[in-house]
Amino acid sequence: MDTLNFSSSDFNAVLITLKLALTTCFFLALIGTPLAYFLAFKSKRAKPFLESIVTLPLVLPPTVIGFYLIVFFSPDTPLGKFFILLTGEQLIFSFYGLVLASIIYSLPFWVQPLQSSLEKIGNDTLATSESLGASKFDTFINVIVPLSKKGFLTSFIISFAHTMGEFGIVLMVGGGIHGKTKVIAISIYDHVEQLSFGKAHFLAGGMLILSFIILLTLFYSNKRSMVKVK
Repeated sequence: MDTLNFSSSDFNAVLITLKLALTTCFFLALIGTPLAYFLAFKSKRAKPFLESIVTLPLVLPPTVIGFYLIVFFSPDTPLGKFFILLTGEQLIFSFYGLVLASIIYSLPFWVQPLQSSLEKIGNDTLATSESLGASKFDTFINVIVPLSKKGFLTSFIISFAHTMGEFGIVLMVGGGIHGKTKVIAISIYDHVEQLSFGKAHFLAGGMLILSFIILLTLFYSNKRSMVKVK
C-alpha cells in the first residue's frame, strides 16, 4: 500500500526546485530588466525582431527548445568546451545547465510584464528627470523603479512560479539526476509511474497550494496598487 513518507529524494527535489527558481529569477533580473528597458524606451526598428525572439519560448513546444539546448550545451560546442574547461564538468545534465535553460525558457515571463509597466511611464517622464540634472542611473533608481514596482513584482512572481513548474525542459536538459537536477515536477512524474499516488498527491497538492498563494499575492498586490492610483 502507498505511504506518504516524505523521502530524502523528494526533499532534495524541493530544495533543488527552490534553488533553481530563485537563481533563475536573480539572473532574469540582471538580464531581463535591461532588455525590458531597451524594448520600452530605446528600440524602434529592432523592436518587432527582438520581441519575436523573446516571445519564442511561449509558442515553441518545450521538446523543441530542449532539443536545441541539448545540442547547444553539448561538449562538442564552443560553449560546452568552455564550460568543461572552466569547471571540469559538462554543461548538459548539470544544475548550471538547468539554470541557463530556465533563464532562456522563462525570459518572456520576466520581460513582457516589466516592459508593459515601463511603457506606461513614458519618455516624457524620463526627459523631465534628466532635464533636472539627474543621470540615467539616478533616473532608473529614483524614478523608473518606484513607478514600475508592480511590473517588477509581477515579473518575479510569474517567473518564479513558471520555473517551479517546469518539466519538459528540465527533464531533457537536466536528466532528472537525483540530488543534482531532479526537481519537483520530475518527482511527481516518477511517483505516478511507480503508482505511488499518495506521494504524487502530496507533492502535487503542495505545488497547487503554492501556485494559488502566488497568484493570490499577485492579484491582491495589483488590486491594492489600483486602489492607490484611484
